[in-house]
Amino acid sequence: MAKKPETNSRIADNKKAAYNYFFEERLEAGLVLEGWEVKSLRAGKVQLTDGYVVIRHGELFVIGLQIQPLGTASTHISPDKTRTKKLLLHKEEIKRLIGKVEQKGYTLVPLNLHWKAGKIKCEIALAKGKAEHDKRDTIKDREGKREVERAMKSRSR
Repeated sequence: MAKKPETNSRIADNKKAAYNYFFEERLEAGLVLEGWEVKSLRAGKVQLTDGYVVIRHGELFVIGLQIQPLGTASTHISPDKTRTKKLLLHKEEIKRLIGKVEQKGYTLVPLNLHWKAGKIKCEIALAKGKAEHDKRDTIKDREGKREVERAMKSRSR
């Protein structure tokens, strides 16, 4: 019997997204994949940082999600590591997202890939881009938290 992956275990994260965007809303979407892509995801051969979501003909697609093919799993086909992958959401959710993206200047960003009940899911966010001063504030906050943690560690020793 095949071993199923851990429930809700992370496959990949888009660490740049939190630095570049403010998240308004998060959604979980299914992902249309080929067999060799699933095997590569199990092996952790994925890169999500350059990925973004586009809307075409009323459907959502992830572009820039790179899945490196495994040499053993993809010998009989010619895999395309940057293939556009379709996202699966309910029609009402897609219509609502399209309205917000077109009218209010939001963008859709993939945040992570994870397992859920044996299926691969992509968490996407409805986001607004940060201005340069907001990015500096993010860096300043992160460095301040690190200094506080260092001070706490040195006191506890």
